Amino acid sequence: MPLINRATDMLEEVSGWRRHIHQNPELLYDVVKTSAFVAGKLKEFGCDVVETGIGRTGVVGLIKGRHGEGPTVGLRADMDALPISETSGVPWASNTPGKMHACGHDGHTAMLLGAAQYLAETRNYKGSVAVIFQPAEEGGGGGLAMVRDGMMEKFAISEVYGMHNMPGLPVGHFTTRKGSIMAAADQFDITVIGRGGHASTPHKTIDPIVIAAHVIIALQSLVSRQTDPLESLVISVTMMRGGDAYNVIPNEVKLSGTVRTLSPEVRDLAATRIEEVASATAAIYGGSAKVNYVRGYPVTVNHDRETDFVVSVARNVAGTAAVEGEVAPLMGAEDFSYMLESRPGAFVFIGNGDTPILHHSSYDFNDEAIPYGISYWVTLAETALAA
Repeated sequence: MPLINRATDMLEEVSGWRRHIHQNPELLYDVVKTSAFVAGKLKEFGCDVVETGIGRTGVVGLIKGRHGEGPTVGLRADMDALPISETSGVPWASNTPGKMHACGHDGHTAMLLGAAQYLAETRNYKGSVAVIFQPAEEGGGGGLAMVRDGMMEKFAISEVYGMHNMPGLPVGHFTTRKGSIMAAADQFDITVIGRGGHASTPHKTIDPIVIAAHVIIALQSLVSRQTDPLESLVISVTMMRGGDAYNVIPNEVKLSGTVRTLSPEVRDLAATRIEEVASATAAIYGGSAKVNYVRGYPVTVNHDRETDFVVSVARNVAGTAAVEGEVAPLMGAEDFSYMLESRPGAFVFIGNGDTPILHHSSYDFNDEAIPYGISYWVTLAETALAA
């Protein structure tokens, strides 16, 4: 099945929904207006069930096929924006200072709404489709909240699928891969403790700034000398805070940063060794270190059978040449990972064209991608639930 004519015909209407959401961004779980907009549309389409408040502010619509009983396939979009001031200059730019849809969740939501409208009209499948609209992807773990709320069991979801736009990938193209497609994202805080004093007599102090500098360098040895070069590990110290005056060596310095990994083994290694390296390095110079390591989103792992399936679906929509089924993994993170831990499924990227990168103040979702996203979702549902 190529690009669906009805999906192309819906472009103007769905773009309008997308731009409305873009103008009214909400953060994390505070997507009250967006959830209400989504729920209203799903009811308008005639979904058999529309349930709100899942994972606090998530929405699920259930659309039953007209060919009898069968399994339920879940299709997921995210709804939340980012705390960024928009500089895109588009007519539908954010109306809320300091908030914008800089990751394209407005587009994800609109495309899934378009697919829901089509599926509610046609229902040409056996079983049911659950359209999942998730809050708090941007750091709040909304995917986990929906899973913990019993969403999979309540709607008897047997497989679940997700999609994210990708700037730089041409519109009409898709990429994915089996196994780890996006990284686990952890964070750490290291407090280096020394003994402060006057900057003119550093020999009478235990300088935590010098210790912190050695800790930063030592942490990189975990990447270059303690991890298999065929494995992926990123350790980035992104904040360093300490001191209040030009002539005073402080008592302590705080380092903070992120760790990205693609396997549980490397993730465990990083968590253990960061604490050991920080403490040992500080001790060498007479100081000490306290480490707080917090595990965030797990690795996003595509299931093999479901990945083969979505590659075939995408190729039916966009053509073989426009689909890459063995793309390199990304070190960014995605909380769809929790849904893939709960049920088999796969995550794909859809082209956003030559646009600013994600999380940039001038980014905007490319509405030309909408017919491809709708066609992908519809084709996936109708193929997975073929009568």
